[in-house]
This record gives sequence, structure tokens and C-alpha cells, in this order.
Amino acid sequence: MKLLEAIKLALQSLWGNKLRTILTLIGVIMGVASVIMVLTLVQGAKRYISTKLSGYGADVFTVTRMSSVIFTPEEYFKFQKRKILRIEDYEAIKQSCTECSEVGALLAKSTNIVANGHSSNNTQVRGYTWTMLSLNNLDIALGRGFTQSDEDHATKSVIVGYDIVDNLLGNGDPIGREIRVDGVPYTVVGVGDRQGKTLGQSQDNWVAIPITTYQQIYGLNDSLNIYARATGGATVMERAKDEVRVLMRTRRHVAPGQPDDFEIETNDTFLDIANQLLGVFAWVVLGLGSIALVVGGVVIMNIMLVSVTERTREIGVRKALGAKQRDVLLQFLIESASLALVGGIFGVLGGVLVGKLITVFVGFPTAVPLWAVFLGLFLATSVGIFFGVYPASKAARLDPVVALRAEL
Repeated sequence: MKLLEAIKLALQSLWGNKLRTILTLIGVIMGVASVIMVLTLVQGAKRYISTKLSGYGADVFTVTRMSSVIFTPEEYFKFQKRKILRIEDYEAIKQSCTECSEVGALLAKSTNIVANGHSSNNTQVRGYTWTMLSLNNLDIALGRGFTQSDEDHATKSVIVGYDIVDNLLGNGDPIGREIRVDGVPYTVVGVGDRQGKTLGQSQDNWVAIPITTYQQIYGLNDSLNIYARATGGATVMERAKDEVRVLMRTRRHVAPGQPDDFEIETNDTFLDIANQLLGVFAWVVLGLGSIALVVGGVVIMNIMLVSVTERTREIGVRKALGAKQRDVLLQFLIESASLALVGGIFGVLGGVLVGKLITVFVGFPTAVPLWAVFLGLFLATSVGIFFGVYPASKAARLDPVVALRAEL
């Protein structure tokens, strides 16, 4: 009953000074809200990236001229000096990699699309080998994908994303319709599944043509991205990567002891890079949130010191009636902890709300882990207890005689 009574007295004190309570809670609310918001965004991004990468399959790896993530200008210029990957490299891997069950190649650039009297800007045109649909786990919603014949004969067939259908082709069956990519007419043979948006950016604003057609139109000076699927299992994946590495080093005349002048990356590579970047982002913002929590804690301590001064006579009466030091200490600790906990609750709600608003208006994925909610409440309560110890101990050590002499 003592604990319940202390909690009741603490809440009554907070309710009796509403404005002061609200102003005191701002720092705690901002700190907890920033922590929850960051954790929500980071967890959502991790889940989204894992889902997208898992779609390519754990047995798929890529061979590229440049790394997927470049951190410095020096790295960029180093990669730019490398020789490009050509269609002959793709053919060599396709023919010689015994541990690869499937090999494909991809080229891409942004361009304008015209159809049905309408046009689109910054549409990605992709040059696909016929196997890339499977390697990219791209399902066809309408029509068909590419065939070996499309690639061999460099046909003017095109597969489009749903943005092209919705914005350019309009109502009716899109299959067999004509679109122009950089002025060149193509016939729509397929429509890819809807991909949705990422960070507010549509993933359906693309068209794909056979890679041989792409190179006829845009030339042979762009470096290929080569995709390969291992026959199965992690052990086979490593053998397949080693086989491709030896083959590429031989073709590119890389001397023994010299580093590769190309990149071989897997889903794990992308996940590690993404987690590192997200981790840095999380720690930076969590650091800022911690500053807000400390500021909120200092404000709580100051308010509690003021409260002790205002309630000196009350403390004297309680002690005169038999209250022990630990009872007074407990009362003020519970009051400061309750103050911070209330701020933590509003901070959690605010952080989740801001995260969801970012998802709605920006398209950034969010996920609210239950442990993050408890972490936010724990941090808030801990701040309240830590910064409430000094005012509570000061109140507990008051001499009851001196306290009773205090003016009302």
C-alpha cells in the first residue's frame, strides 16, 4: 500500500501542476521520440532491404566493374580506370562456369518514353539477356518475357513496368501496343509485376529490351553487370565465385598477387553495407536523442529541487508523523520516475506517429519492434530515477524540526 500511495501522491502532484509538468516533459518526449523514430526507420529499412535482396535469391552473385557503394572520390576514380565488362565476358562465364546454373547480363540508363501521345521522363531502360527476368526474380503480370530468339535476333520487343501502362498506354490491353524509346519504336510483349515505391521513388518506371538491341542502339561502351546463380548451397556458391574470379582474372590479365580489377558481390555483401550505413545513421541520431534525454533529465532534477523547496513543510509534517527517510526518498523518486515515464509514453507515441507519417508522405518503410517501445520506456524511467536521486535524497535528509519551521 505504501508503494501505491506513493504513486498516487506523485500523480496528484503532477496533475496539480499541469503546465510545469508539460514544460518539464518536453525534453524527455523529444529524446524518446527521436530514439523510437530512428529505431522504427532503421528496422523498417533493414526489413525492406532484406526482403528485396532475398528476392534475388541467396544463390545469386554479381560481377561488376565498380562496387555497389563508393565512399570516397578516390575510390570512384580508381574504379573508373578499370576496363569495362563486355558481352564477351558474359559469354565466357556462361560457357565456362561449371558451378553456375544460370548466367545473365544487364545494362541500364535513363531516357524518355513516348506512347499514345504522352511521354515520361527519367524512365529506366534496361538491356536484358533473356535469363535476367529469372535472376532478378521479376514476374510477368501480362504477356510474356524475353526468349533466346529475342536476344539472338535483337528484336524490337519491350517489357514495361506498370507506370508506363498507367501513365502512357491508358486503358485496354497493353500487349501489342507500340511505344517509342529514344525515338525507336518497340512492341510491348509483357508487363512486369507492380513493385511499388521506395523512399517515394516509383520502382515501376522502367522498360526492358533485349541486351543485343540495347547495344545496337546505344553502343558497346557501357560496362555490363553480370549475374550468376550457383547450382545450390553455400559451398557451391563459394566454388562458383572462385571459378568466376579465376576466369575473369585470366581474361583481364591480372597478374598473380595483384588485387581484382572487378567486383564480385552477393546478397550478404549488400546487406553488410546497408547495415553498416544504417548503423552509423542510427548511432548519430541516437546520440542526438540522448542529448535531449539528458537535457530532459536536468530539467526534471531542477523541477524536483523546486518541488522539494515548495514542500518543505509537508516533508516536516510527514517526518513528524513517523515517516522514515526511505519513505520520503521513495515518494520523490517515484514522482520523478512517474514524470519521466509519462514523458516516455508520449515520446513513444510521438516517435511511432512521426515514423508512420514519414512512411505515408515519403514512402520510407517503417517497422515498430516491440523491444524498441520497452527500450524507450526504460530509458525514460531510468533518466527520471537517475536525475531524481539528488532531489529525493535532499528531501529525505531534511531535519523535521527545521522543515516544520519553514514558512507556508
